[in-house]
Amino acid sequence: MGKWAGSDGESIGNCPFSQRLFMILWLKGVIFNVTTVDLKRKPADLQDLAPGTNPPFMTFNGEVKVDVNKIEEFLEEKLTPPRYPRLVAKHPESNTAGIDVFAKFSAYIKNPRKDANEGLEKALLKSLKRLDEFLQTPMPDEVDADSAEEPGESTRSFLDGPDLTLADCNLLPKLHIIKVVAKKYRSFEIPADMTGVWRYLNRAYEREEFTNTCPAEREIEFAYLDVAKKIK
Repeated sequence: MGKWAGSDGESIGNCPFSQRLFMILWLKGVIFNVTTVDLKRKPADLQDLAPGTNPPFMTFNGEVKVDVNKIEEFLEEKLTPPRYPRLVAKHPESNTAGIDVFAKFSAYIKNPRKDANEGLEKALLKSLKRLDEFLQTPMPDEVDADSAEEPGESTRSFLDGPDLTLADCNLLPKLHIIKVVAKKYRSFEIPADMTGVWRYLNRAYEREEFTNTCPAEREIEFAYLDVAKKIK
C-alpha cells in the first residue's frame, strides 16, 4: 500500500484517504505493509507501477487501483466473513452524516479575506451542528418501541452504532484534521456543547485502529502550512 511521506520524507504524512484505507485493513484484521512515498523524490519503480499516480493506491494481481472509493469497495467485496468482518454500515444515513463538513472546513481554511471569514466559519459550524444532531439522535435499535417515554440522547460510540464502520473510516480522519488545523491556524475549536461530536472523537481516540493510523499532529499542521491562508 503506497502512502504519502511526511515532512522528513519517511514518516507517515497527512492523508485522510490513506488513513481511511489503513483503518479498513486494520479493522479487517489484515497484516499489511506501508510504503511511504516522498513525492519530491518519487522513485522510478513507482513511476513504472502507477505512472502519473499519487498515493494512496493498491495493486492486486498486477492491477493498480487508484480510486479510494473503488479500493474500499474492493476490500469489502474480497475480505468477507467468516474470516473477515463486514464493515458496511447498517443504516444508510450513517454514510452521509457529516458529508459536507470537510468541504466547509476547506473553504474556511483557504480563505484569506477578512470580510468572508465570519460567514465561512458560520457555514462550518452549521455543518458540524448537523453532524452533532445526527450523533445525538438515537438510532432505531437504541429506541424501546414499547416505552411511553421519549427517547433520550444517543449514547452510541460511532456513526452507525457501537462499532466502527466504513462510514467512520471516511469521516474520522477528516474530522481529526479539522480539529487540529482549525485550532492551529484559526484559533477555532469545535464548541464544547457539541457533545455528540466530542463523544464521537473521544471514543475514536480510544481505538488503536484510529490512533495508530493517524499521522502526528505536527505533520497535519505542516501539510496545511501553505494551504491555510492568512486573514488580511
